[in-house]
Amino acid sequence: MSKVALIKCESYDYEKVRSAVKKGLELLGGAGAFVKPGEKILLKPNLLSADPPERCVTTHPSVFKAVGEIFKEAGALLTYGDSPGFHSPKAAARKSGIADAAEELGISLADFNNGEEVPFHEGVQNKRFVIAKGVLESDGLISIPKLKTHGFARMTGSVKNQFGCIPGPLKGEMHVRIPNVFDFSRMLIDLNRLLKPRLYIMDGIMAMEGNGPRGGTPKKMNVLLLSADPIALDATVCRIINLDPEFVPTIKVGAEMGLGTFDESSIEVVGDPIESFRNPDFDVKREPVKPFKVGSALQFARNLVVPKPFIDKSKCVKCGVCVNICPVKPKAVNWHDGIKTNPPTYKYKTCIRCYCCQEMCPESAIHQKVPLIRKLIKI
Repeated sequence: MSKVALIKCESYDYEKVRSAVKKGLELLGGAGAFVKPGEKILLKPNLLSADPPERCVTTHPSVFKAVGEIFKEAGALLTYGDSPGFHSPKAAARKSGIADAAEELGISLADFNNGEEVPFHEGVQNKRFVIAKGVLESDGLISIPKLKTHGFARMTGSVKNQFGCIPGPLKGEMHVRIPNVFDFSRMLIDLNRLLKPRLYIMDGIMAMEGNGPRGGTPKKMNVLLLSADPIALDATVCRIINLDPEFVPTIKVGAEMGLGTFDESSIEVVGDPIESFRNPDFDVKREPVKPFKVGSALQFARNLVVPKPFIDKSKCVKCGVCVNICPVKPKAVNWHDGIKTNPPTYKYKTCIRCYCCQEMCPESAIHQKVPLIRKLIKI
């Protein structure tokens, strides 16, 4: 039986957040159940990009600080870090407020710029990973994700947060090498099986709905979620936001690979009742992901039916983030006409539908467009 703690917290007032985190930890056995005095523990917040906390793109500094303070009191020797999709770890930490919180705690930013190859013979999708040195230098990991929607995975939560343990541009390369969403999810499950985070503490006080994980809309949800089972935690989030857990590839694949359970009868929810947090109108895509393999006979069909990213010209500021983040060569999104005063355009034949461009657009100018033929045949 997996246990998920749900704790109501209606603001980011530090004392209220700390009290909520402490309450949740006590329901799971206390901080001492997850760390021992003297252990080197890495705190892994979501630092997707250099955005201020009010945009709800990153883990809120109050949650990060509360988690850090409690585990520091338990005797853990703390560091923190993440490898953003864009910007440097230092810039993302500073802009998000996490760096200030870390300085107040007296903990340093770990090395997420450099990595080392680590074998993982038990891997289903990946037999080796390049992992940030800051992660490898720690004895254990506490994951502090943010509740957000995601175009590629429906929602980004506990499982996907560890993708930031892979340094910089290597993440883009993995999208190119593993374009199938279910294979990509197996890679993420392998990554979690390798890293074995001790605990997952999700910031859902203010979530992000709509065009996440960067360009969506902040949504007040008033909840902190804690669990040692990332699949159970993410599945519980799905039930709160009225999303079928089986629509989230990492949940379905994670259960199949034994990382955790999404079976409601096998999850004990403790703390505040789930009914007090349910939000059936939460803006999230409620349909299963349909995978198509790049380079196969299905490539033509993929271009006809898989949602494609498109740029809203009225919102585009021609910053070039989408061009820089595109992992394929030649780039699928670029100034193909050579005129950088115009919005970039797509060549969909080379687009692998990783949606990194949508994920990192700072202006929420990139959305997914369902092809007409898919609407007509209703698949």
